[in-house]
Amino acid sequence: MKILTKQELKNINLREVSIFLVFILIFIVFTILTPHFIKIDNLLNIIRQISLNGIMAMGMTLVIVVGEIDLSVGAIYGLTGIITGMLITAGWPIWLAVLVGLVSGAVVGAFNGLLVSYIKIPSFIATLGMMNVGKGIALLISSGLPVVVSSRTVDNPNLDSFLYIGQGKIWGYIPVMSVVLLIIVIISFILYNKSLLGFHLKAVGGNINTAKASGINASAVKLFAFAYTGLVCAIAGILNLAFITNVRADSGTGLELTVISSVIIGGTSLDGGKGTIIGTLIGILIIGILNNGLLLVGISPFWKVLVIGMVIIGAVAIDTILKRRK
Repeated sequence: MKILTKQELKNINLREVSIFLVFILIFIVFTILTPHFIKIDNLLNIIRQISLNGIMAMGMTLVIVVGEIDLSVGAIYGLTGIITGMLITAGWPIWLAVLVGLVSGAVVGAFNGLLVSYIKIPSFIATLGMMNVGKGIALLISSGLPVVVSSRTVDNPNLDSFLYIGQGKIWGYIPVMSVVLLIIVIISFILYNKSLLGFHLKAVGGNINTAKASGINASAVKLFAFAYTGLVCAIAGILNLAFITNVRADSGTGLELTVISSVIIGGTSLDGGKGTIIGTLIGILIIGILNNGLLLVGISPFWKVLVIGMVIIGAVAIDTILKRRK
């Protein structure tokens, strides 16, 4: 079974090029508007700022490609940060606390996949419910209080190493969390573009009945997409804990909108079956540049929300028009 024709592959490449040109245009505009934008420190700051959302967006791309949506990513982000932080402050070895946090994220994601794939609950409803369940669990186990991981609350010789993954800079310039983003992007790219599983992801999203007829276990494929998303959200949540040294149960509130927006802007179709990892990366860069550039120019943050909303509508409109022409 062929997933994409040569013409469809060409269309995907054209989408990536188009998105990249938009990115370059926005970059040039802010470079002209303010001299502070192009400074190395500011550009590195943008890269650091997009890292956590970018990591989560890699998982969201796979979920949307299989024709689903995940509204619980922000809740998983906050919950896994709370779990990891509480275990560290309780005296657990840091590596074990981090492992439990990662497994927790993957388990919550897999449960989403179970609800969607096997119980057949629409993903919008299932993950909306899980968003509230995740926040509720985080509030209950933390009593609604922030969890602080610092030298004042933790007596562990490895604490500095843990904090380094969130706060450290390689060679004094490159944020470590940005390196983690790069690693997740590479893994996601190989998984999506170079593996049989990636082939199955696109097949299920493109036409689930055809995929099933070809012997693909569509339910298992969707389950994987949700589990992978839960895992990368846990990575982002733990990195956030290491960066700011404290986390609240509502830390991830609203992040799902930013993550979904970056995937849509990056050219992934809401109908499923089509999307690119590189496109999503460019999408998150566009949002990061808009956030940073508008702030430097001195425009009200309320305009920032409006502009990003318009960009999302434009991206969906272009995708819809292209599909109609096709």
